[in-house]
Amino acid sequence: MREALIGHVDIAAAVDGLRHLSVNYDEADAPVARQPGNWHIDSPRAPIGHEPPGPPVPGGAWEIACRLVRDYEFADPAIVRAVYRPTEELLGRDMLLEGRFLAFRFYLGVRVTEVIDESRDTRRVWGWGYQTLEGHLEQGKLVYEVIKDLQSGGVELQIRAYSRRAYIPNPILRLGFAVFGRRTQLRFYAAVGQRLRNTVQEILRGMPPPTSTLTSDGLVVAPSGVYRNPLERLTVHSHHPGR
Repeated sequence: MREALIGHVDIAAAVDGLRHLSVNYDEADAPVARQPGNWHIDSPRAPIGHEPPGPPVPGGAWEIACRLVRDYEFADPAIVRAVYRPTEELLGRDMLLEGRFLAFRFYLGVRVTEVIDESRDTRRVWGWGYQTLEGHLEQGKLVYEVIKDLQSGGVELQIRAYSRRAYIPNPILRLGFAVFGRRTQLRFYAAVGQRLRNTVQEILRGMPPPTSTLTSDGLVVAPSGVYRNPLERLTVHSHHPGR
């Protein structure tokens, strides 16, 4: 059976309820590189593939990577899964993320607030970014960019992010996030680059691209191809655990 994210939650209602939530921090507090304060600022990069120099090749590594990033097919499902309505425009789309850590499942809202489609000097760039909503364990913004160097032909993924821990009322969750949150975040960044690179290369070798998993409510569950584990019924679920 295809994994419909979770069996204990009305995910359609949960996704639709995100429209009533606001970004959980004041953007005026967003950090600057030289004065990060209590924010983490990250910009990991991962090579994805290579094309001939010049504009992106139709059906090449850059186009494939853009499609996978658009559909959230690059996430490691052991760490994060997502649910969203594919009928919504990318800009402004609300997404329900399921953060997974051991036997715990955290349901967190984000909203796409930026879409990038531009040329920068000798680079072609496409991507999008989201900001955290009320109830998320973190505060901040994360941007995924697929970049082709038009001179070398190299294609890479760059993540631009700033984040800090949100207030977490539950003291046990607060302690756990303080100990494991940053470590899991960095592991997620590394896994995203590795999974995207592997999937792009498989498609270039002739493997079929991932096909979106749809629920009966017309929601996309991403990444596709994950299956329900019978032990999921024993997991502990926490909805919008932060502020």
